[in-house]
Amino acid sequence: MDDLTVRLKDLLFPSVADVVVRSDRGHGSYLRFPADVPNGGRNLVLRLRVRRFTCPNAAGGRRTFVEQISGLPRRHDQRTERLRSTLSDIGLALAGRAGARMARVLGVGVSRSTVLRLVDALPDPDPPSPRVVGVDGYATRKGRHYGTVLVDVETRRPVDMLPDREAASLAAWLAKRPGIEVVCRDRAPFFAEGATVGAPQAVQVADRWHLWHNLSEAAERSVSQHRRCLRVLAPAAAQVEADPAPAAEAATSPWTTSSRFADRTRSRHATIHALIEAGHSRRSIQRQLGMTYRTVQRFADAARPEDLFTGQWQNRSSVLDEYKSYLDDRWSEGCTNAW
Repeated sequence: MDDLTVRLKDLLFPSVADVVVRSDRGHGSYLRFPADVPNGGRNLVLRLRVRRFTCPNAAGGRRTFVEQISGLPRRHDQRTERLRSTLSDIGLALAGRAGARMARVLGVGVSRSTVLRLVDALPDPDPPSPRVVGVDGYATRKGRHYGTVLVDVETRRPVDMLPDREAASLAAWLAKRPGIEVVCRDRAPFFAEGATVGAPQAVQVADRWHLWHNLSEAAERSVSQHRRCLRVLAPAAAQVEADPAPAAEAATSPWTTSSRFADRTRSRHATIHALIEAGHSRRSIQRQLGMTYRTVQRFADAARPEDLFTGQWQNRSSVLDEYKSYLDDRWSEGCTNAW
């Protein structure tokens, strides 16, 4: 039997269960008490009597059915449509806990789970086709599973999420929306291919975050390549700005080379001793600098910052000292593999 014969049979001899039959045989009635929007600070409950009818279509699978009145509660619902929409609006604005507290202020006692369930039951909105769309990747499991998120850049709201990062998926999504004028993406090749195929009329740009990210990477590579030039210029600048007295102390210090720990220790030592000479107590210095009292006491008792260079912070020799210049040169040339 071909498809045409099947369609003709369905038109001429419909199924008995699909036939709509009008019933006027009453089977009884019962009361429903749906809650409505509070009035004047008082809870409002409707006393609604609904009728039950007998279904004459025995093949339909149901013996009786209940009349449904539009605008009143849905089937098996304990709230009217007006109260349901009010709680849904509160949930959209305030979410679960805050929405439940606001509903109690209005006179409706609901839990946060009920508010969230009402919000979840709302139909998904159909957002308009964006003019400027942002394309980026997201990870459901980092390193394993990735997808694509699409955002309306003008309204800053997500529009859709694709289950993968394939160029074909992005191209199919863009092809259904010919009104897209600008595609904002990163440098991923699959995004570039998908945007070119799916929206050839759109201009492809990079967003602000990716521009700053690309600029920082380029600046870091440039500084790394010219590290030798910076190392040559550093001693000359230090000689011009250095003070003779600290230079003499550094010459006798066990820290013969520049150290972040040594510079920080000298700075803290000078700050604490300057505050002591200004008449501040050690407790006051502790509160101002955010240090512990024992740390302030140790810095205050030390006559020189070099007295604090003890233990593991002393300048120790290393087997790599004679090779440091060679290692710096190799690193500057781009060889950053330790092996």
